[in-house]
Amino acid sequence: MLDDKVAVITGGTRGIGKAIALEMAKKGANLALIATKESQDTKDFVKELSDISKKVTFHACDVSKRDMVEKVSKDIINEHKRIDILVNNAGITKDNLLIAMTDDEINDVIDINLKGCMYVSSAFLKVFMKQKQGNIINISSVVGLMGNAGQSNYAASKAGVTGLTKAIAKEYGKRNIRCNAIAPGYIKTEMTEVLSDDIKKKIENSIILKRLGEPEDVAKLAVFLASDDSGYISGEVIKVDGGMYV
Repeated sequence: MLDDKVAVITGGTRGIGKAIALEMAKKGANLALIATKESQDTKDFVKELSDISKKVTFHACDVSKRDMVEKVSKDIINEHKRIDILVNNAGITKDNLLIAMTDDEINDVIDINLKGCMYVSSAFLKVFMKQKQGNIINISSVVGLMGNAGQSNYAASKAGVTGLTKAIAKEYGKRNIRCNAIAPGYIKTEMTEVLSDDIKKKIENSIILKRLGEPEDVAKLAVFLASDDSGYISGEVIKVDGGMYV
């Protein structure tokens, strides 16, 4: 399905990004994973992927730093020679009520979630334009569509990703470059592990399917959007939320 395609995945060593990397490797893709730093868990995961995929590389990068992003994009091209798929998954949360939210809580979330997505997209769009083809998949959130109390910074950043997705699709579609977004709901990751059982139960009751999603639910859609099977889909934001936001 993705045989010998090269996929770059930001935030590709944990949570949803990790699941996407594993699913794409199983479908034949070569991978370039980007994360802020390389831990032992990261090394172990890269080794696991290397048993499945022909080529896996890891690249440490803070996506909120444009100069670092530009350098890493060149490093990846030098190693892989081409890029077919970009998955912008890197993201953080720093929750607080808006009236109590600090500048750091606002800026850090916007810098990683939105500006990081813009910087990485810009760097690899240059590659895609030279290749005359490319595919970008942005990981947004239903919170960017519906809002959420205590997450105004996160909601704003993900709403921005939605707008960015549609703008990229319109700007570069004529160059054979597609761009879509996935908007997950509550997915079982480190972000949801910190929630109390009572809060989890309330969340589950608000979801039509009455359960949290698995990272693999998002990963399988990402593989579809990365494949030629979705070749006539661009500018879309697809929810994976169990029917929470209908």
